[in-house]
Amino acid sequence: MGMSDAVWQRHANPISGWTRVPVLPMLAMGIWSRIWLGWWALLPIAAILIWTWFNPRVFPIPASTDNWMSKGVLGERVWLNRNNISIPAHHARIAQILNALAGLGLIPFVVGLVQLDAWAVVGGTAIMMIAKLWFLDRMVWLFDDMKDKHVEYGRWLR
Repeated sequence: MGMSDAVWQRHANPISGWTRVPVLPMLAMGIWSRIWLGWWALLPIAAILIWTWFNPRVFPIPASTDNWMSKGVLGERVWLNRNNISIPAHHARIAQILNALAGLGLIPFVVGLVQLDAWAVVGGTAIMMIAKLWFLDRMVWLFDDMKDKHVEYGRWLR
């Protein structure tokens, strides 16, 4: 997504994080709508994809990052920077497991959308969203563990 430091600061706004949570079900609905809208379904799909890119850029820098969602976003930033600044092994291990679980949820999600199987779509969506929110919760923990160990991370708090 090519996020600069300024974009990450804006994305740490909890409104940004919470308004991204429904993106996956909305994308599923957009893709499913092809049965009603035909090729016009590309419009809601495009709108959802544009929103996904635009979302971290639209909200102001938060007055406070002392909340679960902001710390989750900051933790994701720490996670993405793990090749430059090492993170504890237990955080890496569970994050990889949760990302793999989310990836497994992609299988019924895609199959369900191709075959128009609502149960597969709902099941895949649930697996991916639970894994993502659990991952986000672990990112809060990661951020809390790392903020005092590296000055740069501590500066992200407001």
